[in-house]
Amino acid sequence: MVSNPSSNDNAGNQRVNRRDFLKLCSMVAATLSLPAAFGKEIARALGAASRLPVVWLEFQDCTGDSESFLRLGPMADPIQTGVTNPGLTDLLLDVISLDYHETLMAPSGFNAEKSLADTLQNYPGQFLCVVEGAIPAGNNGVYCTIAGKTALSRVQEITAKARATIAVGTCAWEGGLAAAAPNPTGALGVKDAVPGLANLINMPGCPMNVANLAAVIVHLVAFNQPPELDANRRPKFAYGRKIHEVCERKYYHDNDMFVRMWGDEGHRLGWCLRGMGCKGPDTYSNCPNIRWNDATCWPVAAGHGCIGCTQPHFWDNMAPFYESNADA
Repeated sequence: MVSNPSSNDNAGNQRVNRRDFLKLCSMVAATLSLPAAFGKEIARALGAASRLPVVWLEFQDCTGDSESFLRLGPMADPIQTGVTNPGLTDLLLDVISLDYHETLMAPSGFNAEKSLADTLQNYPGQFLCVVEGAIPAGNNGVYCTIAGKTALSRVQEITAKARATIAVGTCAWEGGLAAAAPNPTGALGVKDAVPGLANLINMPGCPMNVANLAAVIVHLVAFNQPPELDANRRPKFAYGRKIHEVCERKYYHDNDMFVRMWGDEGHRLGWCLRGMGCKGPDTYSNCPNIRWNDATCWPVAAGHGCIGCTQPHFWDNMAPFYESNADA
């Protein structure tokens, strides 16, 4: 489909036409904080590329990041917040081939393991490894095993053979909820389970936003390298600014208009939630721009404060979630 974006699928239904394909590529470029001209360059690269094989590993997790992936829908225009366009699902699924995902794949048991083995054998150094969930290292990793192998040994073996590895969600980044004190299973993120992994990209969040994941994958395919990363190996386009800087409630914060109790007048009128524990002033993420649920909303817009889920060890460092960490 990428080589001919206006073609039909197997059922004869038209997918993304050429015009929409170029528009989507331009929006991906904008999401990545690239000049608009890069949209055509992305389109050319995707048109010439083969589908990227993907191995998606799941360990200690709630499946939230897989659920986020399944809800891939319209993409919000990062310049005109709230303006959405259909077709991102088609774009991503035309770019990747999801060869192994324990939750989503049809095969099970030995057949599932064969799918994994075939991908590792047929695409050495060419496939993308996506890791979801924490990796327990306590007691030699016995707390999570798949096909007789520990999560720790699997992640070390498979990431070593991958073209790139993306740790999706806070658990895969540095342990998440499983690693919260007292961390009985010795849960780790990929960065600690596989120290020094050079091709690692971290995408924290509880869960991560799939629109950001799609943009990273498109960048990998189009430019053969990840987008610019910060010191925590997080994409700067997604984690480069504090939520507070672009929050729609910032006006109320700057004018000392704070919610003091759930359901009070300020809460009903959309005032600042910092007094109720919102961690937006201390959290780096593009949630206000990319949003959730087909780009229609995000937690603060829905009336719930940010809990800082993209920040280091947020379960310990940001709690208690409903108490303000600053005068408000």
